[in-house]
Amino acid sequence: MKFTLSTSETDNRPIFITGNFNKWNPKDYNFQLQLTTENTYCIEIDDQLLSDEIEYKFTKGGWENVELDKYGSITPNRKAKKSLKLTKDFVEKWRLNWGPFKDEFFPIVEVISEEFYIPQLERYRKVWALLPHDYYISDKNYPVLYLQDAQNLFNEGSPYGNWEIDKKLSILAEYGRGDLIVIAIEHGSEDRIKEYIFDNDNVANGSEGKKYIRFITDTLKPFVDEHYRTKKDRDNTGIGGSSLGALISIYSGFLYPEVYSKLLIFSPSLWVEPNNNFPMMNFRVPFKTKIYLYGGEQEGSKMVKRIQVFENYLRRWEKKNLFDFEFKTSINPDGAHSEFYWSQEFPRAIEWLFYNNTENPVEVTPHQEDITN
Repeated sequence: MKFTLSTSETDNRPIFITGNFNKWNPKDYNFQLQLTTENTYCIEIDDQLLSDEIEYKFTKGGWENVELDKYGSITPNRKAKKSLKLTKDFVEKWRLNWGPFKDEFFPIVEVISEEFYIPQLERYRKVWALLPHDYYISDKNYPVLYLQDAQNLFNEGSPYGNWEIDKKLSILAEYGRGDLIVIAIEHGSEDRIKEYIFDNDNVANGSEGKKYIRFITDTLKPFVDEHYRTKKDRDNTGIGGSSLGALISIYSGFLYPEVYSKLLIFSPSLWVEPNNNFPMMNFRVPFKTKIYLYGGEQEGSKMVKRIQVFENYLRRWEKKNLFDFEFKTSINPDGAHSEFYWSQEFPRAIEWLFYNNTENPVEVTPHQEDITN
């Protein structure tokens, strides 16, 4: 069967077709279209690979670069019968690194406190809440994700760039997956390393990770649950971060599995614990814990290897009946140790942790207003 595509937007990104014939892999080089004439592409797919009813979409190498309609909105899956033997499609626009972002879906960003007191450390810290765009006109209760290093999550002007989680949350909301509160905690600047190191004075003299974890769990979470409409149970509570922020989040999840069931772990600084010597609480019935692990192959030769070793430890701990782990590992061949790549991964992690799926467009229902624009 021959699929032809024309598009009004020109750039150098390759075009792929994905669908129910390749498990919706958005960057499958076996299904890359070839340029035939200016802005026109085609591919022939063996009939044996196709079901009688075909569902498909076009991407430029990922869901962050998927096709859009002329309003910049999500499109429904395309459908065709194999008996047609030929399709002719047209794409108006393409996403570029998840953009464009729609103002109406942006989260409401509130400062919980400029100086939230941390009794465990006898110091103060700025804390934000990012609320769903419709928080104040709904009566829903929401799951909560606690994230470290707030300075690098959404604030313009941060020295290393930022994750743009406000923009990414707007994308998730557009897909109908924005029912989530994110609590962002500023790192302690010169105290950051001490606060994010659990108990290793060789790395941070006077490590304070134990007290920092207790602050989030025993002080901040009760405050958030009291002042916002949250789902308080462990099944709806997650914690995460990148680098050292990811490391302290691992400790949080392992020491307080009765509080956190979802761990977002990006480029964790596992070099601090080369023997994966994480303390764990023992419970009669192991807690089911979801862990999203991400690392980039350009982060240094040991990052991916350490993540794989950590994975093996997770499996061993599971066999000992300490935990019931469900984990997903995402390795980006191009990924460097930077906010840009963590930003790209954030929506995928949220979808898997909180919505039990990974961007499968079969399950995406565009908002009605997107279709009728």
